[in-house]
Amino acid sequence: MKPIAPDLVDLLFGCWHKNLSFPVSVRQGQRASLAARRTGTYVVCLDCGREFAYDLQDMRIVPWQVGKAIRHLAERIKRPLRRARKRD
Repeated sequence: MKPIAPDLVDLLFGCWHKNLSFPVSVRQGQRASLAARRTGTYVVCLDCGREFAYDLQDMRIVPWQVGKAIRHLAERIKRPLRRARKRD
């Protein structure tokens, strides 16, 4: 079981992600992190190393929405099933 105290300390005194890299776009065929898979572009916090999905159109970090991410994942899982059924 993971101790709660380090999580609480990180929440109160953790990284504020103020020093970010320039946006990095992933080329087709390259391995992509979770952040890069969302939009194809990501930025990295230079202090802690965390990656964030980045929207080049709006020029901002894309907020993480758990419900939307789960729906997107469910849609991606359903697509191959629909194609397989059409072939039969």
